[in-house]
Amino acid sequence: MDLNLADKTALVTASSGGIGLEIARSLAAGGARVAINGRSKASVDKAIADIKAGLPAADLIPLATDNGTADGCAATIAALASVDILVNNLGIYEAVGFFDETDEAWQHLFDVNIMSGVRLSRHYLKGMLERGHGRVVFISSESGVTPAPEMAHYSATKTMQLSIARSLAELTKNTNVTVNSVLPGPTRTPGVEEFIGGIYPGVPMAEAERKFIAANRPSSLIGRLIDPKEIGDTVAFICSDRASAINGSSIRAEGGLVRSVV
Repeated sequence: MDLNLADKTALVTASSGGIGLEIARSLAAGGARVAINGRSKASVDKAIADIKAGLPAADLIPLATDNGTADGCAATIAALASVDILVNNLGIYEAVGFFDETDEAWQHLFDVNIMSGVRLSRHYLKGMLERGHGRVVFISSESGVTPAPEMAHYSATKTMQLSIARSLAELTKNTNVTVNSVLPGPTRTPGVEEFIGGIYPGVPMAEAERKFIAANRPSSLIGRLIDPKEIGDTVAFICSDRASAINGSSIRAEGGLVRSVV
């Protein structure tokens, strides 16, 4: 399916690894010019080499900035004045009991997970509305609708992203701009593999994955971790003209583990 991305410029925050890297790869495969973002030049260069190994003609922009800070967002905007597609993928998480979650931990997750998307959307969405076309996607999580007790602060930020995305979508009436959220479930990224490995030390990863899903996400209909490419392809579709009727939506890509019809 042609996603008609050839004339589009996209920014995917935190795209030097994990889900962000696969989103960037899928957008590049669709023909978009993609800004590859990470906090260091080394991580960005590595990600670009990774993508170009499979897509030699990929049009990629190196962007080493820390969008978890106000100064980092300002540097991103200075380097890339406008985009057609903004994917607010930057996010951090940690498993900590509620009574051990400090004020500083709550504030840090809010600054990174929420304010990065707010600051960048405030700039880039305005330009999209002026031009009458664009896509903004917030990468939330199934934890946004099924909060995890061991990650209360993370879950709260993911729920808030859904609200922000819907609020911004209300600004897009009568334009070809859309704002949506995508809600991945547990995804096979290096960080998640490390997390699961810490729960099941010494257990082969395939077996540890099965144990984790059975014990922690038993309602999953696919019964496995999600491949990051599956999220990348979902986001690329949402960013395309093919998804022009999808706006203000929270799109689940969580393997069916959320038991709800709405």
